[in-house]
Amino acid sequence: MDRQHSGLLAALGAFTLWGVLPIYWKLIDFLPPPSIVAQRSVWSLLILLLIVLARREGRELLGHLRNRRIVASLLLSGALLVSNWLLYVWATLNGRIIEGALGYYLNPFFNMLFGALWFGERHRPLQLVAIAIALGGVALQVPAVGHFPWIALLLAVTFSLYAVVKKRAPLESRTGLTVETLLLSPVALLWLGFHPTESLQALTGHPLHAALVIGTGIATTLPLLCFGHAARNIRLSTLGIMQFLGPTLQFLIGWKLYGEPMTTIRLLSFALIWLAIGLYASQSLLAKTNKPEPEKAGL
Repeated sequence: MDRQHSGLLAALGAFTLWGVLPIYWKLIDFLPPPSIVAQRSVWSLLILLLIVLARREGRELLGHLRNRRIVASLLLSGALLVSNWLLYVWATLNGRIIEGALGYYLNPFFNMLFGALWFGERHRPLQLVAIAIALGGVALQVPAVGHFPWIALLLAVTFSLYAVVKKRAPLESRTGLTVETLLLSPVALLWLGFHPTESLQALTGHPLHAALVIGTGIATTLPLLCFGHAARNIRLSTLGIMQFLGPTLQFLIGWKLYGEPMTTIRLLSFALIWLAIGLYASQSLLAKTNKPEPEKAGL
């Protein structure tokens, strides 16, 4: 499988997992959002360090930590990621899954903007039409929220900037994620240290609670590893259009599972957004089909 195809599959896996994660965070509502973020950071780091040890990459990891350029880049990406985590978990636990999902509907447009600004990515005419239709679909969500969607805007900006930093990062996805998680682990441990009773009760109380807390490591690292691989191997614009899958799943979960309102205007928004996805994807496939075959050398 070539890098582009593996990147597409990785993006599909990441956005599907992120789409259903609100269910997981709802199950951990016995912890406040900062503690959930701290726990997922620590357990993610343990999983990643086990992988490093199994692959005997300890010396390589230490070498990366001595590189100031790498440390600065991944400290920035880690800070953006944790900010995004904290805001999204807070929104999920406070009955604002749909507003959070709106942020991830906006996210692809920032990906496309940043792809054009920093990576010179361009769009074909039909793709521009698709983007305009999708933007109209997202715009229909704004009046449905009933106020300025600051949660959505911050979620979109932080995660799009995270994608930019990851695309420019000098390390491959798994190693980069390990370094950025390691750099932020002191903050997570400090938070848990200031709340020892809460952490102890979560891990020694109900067995299901303990399993859910420990499982935050897998729930965090798996989609992030997929996303990091995708960000390095496919266009940000392609990554952006695929990202509509995640918020669509989140909307359906907020609507069907947790009873958040789904009005006619939101259903119309879905229709426009998926029409845009279809147009964008069909243009990409058409361009690939019409690409001229290289001439074969004569005998």
